[in-house]
Amino acid sequence: MNLVTEAERRRTFAIISHPDAGKTTLTEKLLLYGGALHMAGAIKARKAARHAVSDWMEMEREKGISITSSVLQFDYQGRRMNLLDTPGHADFSEDTYRTLAAVDSAVMLVDNAKGVEPRTLRLFEVCRMRKLPVLTFVNKMDRPGLDPLDLLDSVSKSLNIRTVPFNWPIGMGRDFVGVVQLKTGTVTVYERGAPGGTEIAEERILHVEDDALAEALGASRHEELLEEIELLREAGDDWSIEDFLAGEVTPFFFGSAMTNFGVRPILDAVSELAPGPKPRVTSAGQRTPTDPDFSGFIFKIQANMNPRHRDRIAFMRVVSGQFERGMDVELARTGRTLRLAKPHTFMADERSIVEYAAPGDIVGLYDPGELRLGDTLSTGDTVRFQGIPRFAPEHFARIRLKDPTRRKHLQTGLQQLSQEGTIQLFIREGLGPADPYLGAVGLLQFEVLKERLLNEYRVKAELVPSEFTTARWVGGKPEGLAWLKGRSDFVLVADRDERPVVLSESPWKLDYALSQAPGLELYDVSPLDH
Repeated sequence: MNLVTEAERRRTFAIISHPDAGKTTLTEKLLLYGGALHMAGAIKARKAARHAVSDWMEMEREKGISITSSVLQFDYQGRRMNLLDTPGHADFSEDTYRTLAAVDSAVMLVDNAKGVEPRTLRLFEVCRMRKLPVLTFVNKMDRPGLDPLDLLDSVSKSLNIRTVPFNWPIGMGRDFVGVVQLKTGTVTVYERGAPGGTEIAEERILHVEDDALAEALGASRHEELLEEIELLREAGDDWSIEDFLAGEVTPFFFGSAMTNFGVRPILDAVSELAPGPKPRVTSAGQRTPTDPDFSGFIFKIQANMNPRHRDRIAFMRVVSGQFERGMDVELARTGRTLRLAKPHTFMADERSIVEYAAPGDIVGLYDPGELRLGDTLSTGDTVRFQGIPRFAPEHFARIRLKDPTRRKHLQTGLQQLSQEGTIQLFIREGLGPADPYLGAVGLLQFEVLKERLLNEYRVKAELVPSEFTTARWVGGKPEGLAWLKGRSDFVLVADRDERPVVLSESPWKLDYALSQAPGLELYDVSPLDH
């Protein structure tokens, strides 16, 4: 394996969007156009014979939503594409934040009729924080929506980023027939195919000045299209690949993932514009992809991808060097040596043994319970990558077991599911792991927890809402923690890494503690990065 060549041809990216913007549909169509699927699955799970490949959990298929991130790898135009499909639902935002730590770029999906929505804004800010280049795909152009010029302006103002259209829609709603590549004037006119766009759409390639296009559109529509293109060329923002890679400008693409119109151009753009693997910050400086020593970090852990085998898979992003099956690596957190004997690559839950992997690739490792989110694995000198933070939960509950004989199974399930980030566990001194406080960013996480405990661990449990509404990690001077411990009106617990956390019924009480406790600091993000 030529490390430099292989690293340069990797493209590792995620798709981000507000719920219901069509993210899973677009994911499926990128796989179709990338040659990874012969027929795209329908997304509306209850109505279709096929399900989306990226939605592999039973609950995802029942509810028609994405609950967990999926890893999808395929080749396209000589590139090795690593597509990480993320949950769209806000209740599973933590999984998305962790996934964004493992990619080098993102495709931001915008609903044609709604523009920038709150979750889109929050996810974009995470991309900005991680300095990820973002490509924008305006979806659902086959439905009535906002004027494309207004969308450009809205995204630019809402996200404080320059917007440059790379292609332009011809029509909207039922009149949406294709896109114009603005740089070349090439027009792609599409033919509507099978319902749901299960097959690649037929394309007719013309030029914007062709008489055949004027005839197809009608003289009035054709003239209007030419005027719009001229306006864009005169008044549009300047394009710069350097500014794009710096996150200061986003290229715009228009299309309809459901009908496959405009899918190929956005896939081409990821292949051509998105960056390959970049250097990553470690405790000892930067680690570049071409560094001969192997390194990688764990950004996701998934228990029971195969419930019959009760397996546990840790997803690792390769950062530098060459990964080889059976290699020995050091786990930085403990100093232990691990042998990576059964590595896999994935198409959602379908897996195959991988012998080699290059920087940018995602490798699934069988894990007997030794790995944690954010762990660094490496050869050569010990390195430790920047940690992956956890966000303070906003909902709390206690668990009530219906069958006391299943308590050991419950503890195993809670431990494994908390380690993969499904739920957060907090243990109060004196109560022990048998009676934890449960925390969730979104209420739907509790529903997922109950469902997975039942289906994967055969544990039937009820969740009882807690009086707490706020949690904060405790930091600062030891005197601050001692002050909290000396108060009976504050509840101190420990997270899974035994870090102190204070639970409260109201933010006001925490403000009071900050004003009274000497040197106390409270964090709404776990102190991995503090």
